[in-house]
Amino acid sequence: MGAERSGTATRPSRRGLLIAGAASGLGAVAALGIESLADSASPPGASEPLHGQETIPFYGSHQAGIATAPQAYAAYIALTLRDEVDRDSVQRLLRILTDDAARLTQGREALADTEPELAHLPARLTVTFGFGSRIAKLAGASTSEVKPLPEFGIDRLEQRWCDGDLLLHIAADDRLTVSHAQRMLLKDARSFATVKWTQAGFRRARGSEASSTTMRNLFGQIDGTSNLAPGTQEFNQLVWNKDSSTTMVLRRIRMNLETWDELDRPAREFSVGRTLDNGAPLTGALEHDEPDFRRLTVNGFAVIGDQAHIRRARSENPEERIYRRAYNYDEPPTGENISDSGLIFVSYQKSVAKQYVPLQQRLDQLDALNQWTTPIGSAVFLIPPGCQEHGFIGDTYFTA
Repeated sequence: MGAERSGTATRPSRRGLLIAGAASGLGAVAALGIESLADSASPPGASEPLHGQETIPFYGSHQAGIATAPQAYAAYIALTLRDEVDRDSVQRLLRILTDDAARLTQGREALADTEPELAHLPARLTVTFGFGSRIAKLAGASTSEVKPLPEFGIDRLEQRWCDGDLLLHIAADDRLTVSHAQRMLLKDARSFATVKWTQAGFRRARGSEASSTTMRNLFGQIDGTSNLAPGTQEFNQLVWNKDSSTTMVLRRIRMNLETWDELDRPAREFSVGRTLDNGAPLTGALEHDEPDFRRLTVNGFAVIGDQAHIRRARSENPEERIYRRAYNYDEPPTGENISDSGLIFVSYQKSVAKQYVPLQQRLDQLDALNQWTTPIGSAVFLIPPGCQEHGFIGDTYFTA
């Protein structure tokens, strides 16, 4: 079939010529030292740095997901308990959720997991639980710090983003991992509670920059330079209570990117008090240089004005500090709007009243960024201590 006959002579067929030509071409390529795709193929991921198997311990005196280095993706979910749920029911719910969270964070499927393969890459998954005032009361925990924040003049709160009985904070370096954990936990909770709100946040992907790099928000600003450092004595004194609990404030802050885009670069930097390129204070050269709030321009004006964000966020009282762990959000555009974006601002502190509220009051009174930011959601939660194996989150309150 590879040749045609004409009398006694044999002529190569057109198909045979094509095959022969292809073979000679491959030979020439090989002679030039160029490998074929088949020869150069290597096992998938052979030389890639993979992080999917990394785990964060679940059990311990503190809940994971607070002092843990922030992951790339987060979901914050507030649940509302059903009317018939009582103290015993809450204990059952917390036992179930704790067991599944302990499994999932270690790369093991939850009980009755119908998609177990999705659980096998935890990617530093953490699940952190928060109690609103209703669960705190049922558990017998103090509710003195678990109440709505005072009214602030800049607030335009929408109830669809406020409050909640139980908070699930799920975070990982893989979005699929977060999604699967969220579904497993909500399947467990649906007999006890309904979803009040869900807020999804993100940072730079793992490996895009050094892990110690301060995040950027959607204004392009380096966000959170002056922050407590986990593991330090200062962090321990200002974040953890004696029983290893803490409190959490979550604020959903809409950012008006359209009007922000109208500002020139100097105006943007003046409103914050930092440069946009590296986050240095306007009186310094590097991000972590100490701001000099007394320095004046040649015209006698403050280089960092009183209304600059970093000036308003700074307190003379060292006890009025918080640990912030924020995420960006970006909802799909609709109609003529091209952005519905902002910041999921999250802070941890011993006392909401003594640490967070004074800071927010200063920002409320005079912060240049208030022209482009609007708080539309607000919630406060008690973050219980961690638990030991065979225990459950909040068990120390129920047994007290």
